[in-house]
Amino acid sequence: MVEELLWYIPNQVHAGHRGDDRVEGHNSLERLSTLARGVEAAGWGGALLGTGWARPDTFTVAAALATATTRFQPLVAIRPGYWQPAHFAAAAATLDHLSGGRVLVNVVSGQDHQEQYGDDEGDQAQRYARTKEFMRLVRRLWTEERVTHDGEYYRARDADIALRPVAREGRPHPRLYFGGASEAAQRVGATEADVQLFWGEPLEGVAERIATLRGLEQSLERDLPPLQFGLRITTVVRETREEAWADAEARVAQMAKGPAEFARDPRRDHAQGQQRLVELAARGDVLDDCLYVAPARHGGGGAGSTWLVGSAEDVAKALHRYLDLGVSHLILSDTPYEREVERIGRLLLPLLR
Repeated sequence: MVEELLWYIPNQVHAGHRGDDRVEGHNSLERLSTLARGVEAAGWGGALLGTGWARPDTFTVAAALATATTRFQPLVAIRPGYWQPAHFAAAAATLDHLSGGRVLVNVVSGQDHQEQYGDDEGDQAQRYARTKEFMRLVRRLWTEERVTHDGEYYRARDADIALRPVAREGRPHPRLYFGGASEAAQRVGATEADVQLFWGEPLEGVAERIATLRGLEQSLERDLPPLQFGLRITTVVRETREEAWADAEARVAQMAKGPAEFARDPRRDHAQGQQRLVELAARGDVLDDCLYVAPARHGGGGAGSTWLVGSAEDVAKALHRYLDLGVSHLILSDTPYEREVERIGRLLLPLLR
């Protein structure tokens, strides 16, 4: 069963993200608002806003898009290194209150350009230990009064944020999404996340990840509701299977020529989840029925590394197999964004509900 069906909005300084054809005003308020309204009109629940030091601030963008829509849920990607827990908890609760409870949060803990904003996070173990403490403290600040915390990375005494996030049945606060394939990341997800996100791995890989996380929930004595799972992937959907594959293969051929937009970020390549995607390309171009892994060979990166390709029926069938494994949150996208949010919403969403 699908809990959330979300799209992606390219929060980017430079135009041309993953082949998007909008250049002039590509990241203007007018264009971003048009995208958000398009997400809403096409029947999606909301959209992920990407984060990174070289990108516009996601929280500012999320606030603007919340005012331009009525139901759109911004999935705001944030990094603990950018925020102190109490500051973030207050800001997120404020936006959640003003938007009527529409905020979703994606906590990102991978490497970034920490030296540029004065962050000293240490090695991987320290980075994820800090993230774990950040998530636990934010959750307490959203749900408890007069919070005192004396941890390894953060401290608070009698902290009480003035404005609470919107609470309703099954949703005591904004949902916390999280990703990461390393052992350290999975231990954080198993204990602190509401939703663990996966990149587009084959079914067997996702099944293995879910089994590992379920085991960690038990061994680490998770004290929250059961962890949910999400899939973030590119979906190349066309009216016919032949049209979809012709389009996908032409795009990969263009990627193979090496334009700068597809150059890998060396920092991202160190991430274990990204390494898993790159290694898939050694097994062939297509895995399962329609998982196209060739883009990973040419620097697609993240959700651009593997694509589900085919007719709406083909891609819906593939996604239902992930749902059968226990995935319940889908974050899909393709470019050009304006065209595909409508097309995929019209062709694919009815088959997923």
